[in-house]
Amino acid sequence: MDLEKRPREGSEPPADLPQGPGDPSRRSADLPQQAPEVPRQAAELHPQSARVPQGPDGTPPVPREPRGPEGCLTVAIRIPVRIIALVLVVPLRMLWDALVVAGRFLNDTLLRPLGRALLWLARAVFVWPFVGLWRYVVVPVGKALGRLGHTLVVVPLVWLYRSVLTPLGHAIARAARGIGAGAGWIARGVGAGLGWVYAQLLTPVGHAVLWVLKGLGAGLAALGIGVWTVVALLVKYLVVVPAVWLYTWVLAPVGRAVAWCAKGLVWLVRTILTGIGTVLYWIARILFVLPALALWRWILTPAGRVLAVIGREVWDALGHAWRVAGHISLAVGRFLGTLFRWILVEPVRWVYRTVLTPVGHAVRDAVLRPAAEAARSVGRATRQALAAARESVRQARADVRRMLFGEPRRPRPVDRREPSGRAARTLGSSTTALTKD
Repeated sequence: MDLEKRPREGSEPPADLPQGPGDPSRRSADLPQQAPEVPRQAAELHPQSARVPQGPDGTPPVPREPRGPEGCLTVAIRIPVRIIALVLVVPLRMLWDALVVAGRFLNDTLLRPLGRALLWLARAVFVWPFVGLWRYVVVPVGKALGRLGHTLVVVPLVWLYRSVLTPLGHAIARAARGIGAGAGWIARGVGAGLGWVYAQLLTPVGHAVLWVLKGLGAGLAALGIGVWTVVALLVKYLVVVPAVWLYTWVLAPVGRAVAWCAKGLVWLVRTILTGIGTVLYWIARILFVLPALALWRWILTPAGRVLAVIGREVWDALGHAWRVAGHISLAVGRFLGTLFRWILVEPVRWVYRTVLTPVGHAVRDAVLRPAAEAARSVGRATRQALAAARESVRQARADVRRMLFGEPRRPRPVDRREPSGRAARTLGSSTTALTKD
């Protein structure tokens, strides 16, 4: 028990349980020892170069919150659980590290080159044929069809528009303007006649009819007011007065009596229901709530606390064992890597440097460079022959186009409405039209 409490007081941890870099006690003990190793000038020049202690996975440790005092049950459970967890987790951690290394090696040596090869094959099978078809078949055919359509369709339509439709449209527009002018003159004459008829005939007749209608409306309004007054008096003394008397002396007392009876009945029902609810509440509290409260307080809560302590210690033990197993796996991996390097890599490197490199240089100087120079000369001659053939094909295509469609149209000179030559305008002489005598 004393040995278990010593790491929490700041002393060294037990020798049988090595602490990981994420443990607060190990971190607090290591930091003062690592601080003098960093030069003061380097720390001042490069404040970011100070290393932070990291775990075996390369991640910085997570600081833990200080715990309160623990009981004897926690201390008694911790050591056996950590020993069992360490024994169980070390093989799993070593297997996990081995799988990670194998996966990275497989990805670097097999999957990535295979993916690049499949990508190149997909481009060669699917992309490049369609690009060639588009560039060397579809585009030339489309250009030829466009030129043929321009010659057979656009040029005749432009000539038809300029020579036929434009003069015909101008003639139709002139005729429409003449017809519109005649129709407007006729409409103005008809409008003047209709205005005279409205002002001299229809306006006096309308004023007379309006005066007659105003007199009839005044008579009908006086008659309606008299009839409404008589009907209102009859309704007031035959309907409203008896109804008010009936409500005041009959309906109101009866309604008050009915409301008082309803209030008494509601109070009685509420009292009965309150008594029944109180009885049921105490029965349920005595039969269900108090036993459940006692079960929770005296049985489930202590058992839960014990299980929580056990679970927390198991989780901490697993984390501690995983970190220790990471250090063990790292040490084993470095040992195996060093052994593999001295057994296989260094001999292969020595053979490559001392045997294969001189042989390769000799083969390069004696065989590969003359072969490459010959291949370059052959390629140069082939490119020149292809360029000459391409130029011949271009000239032949230009001759065929000239025979089928004729010479290309030259741009017409733009008329800037300016005299040229000696007839050019001058501002300081008397040859202009305004200053000529």
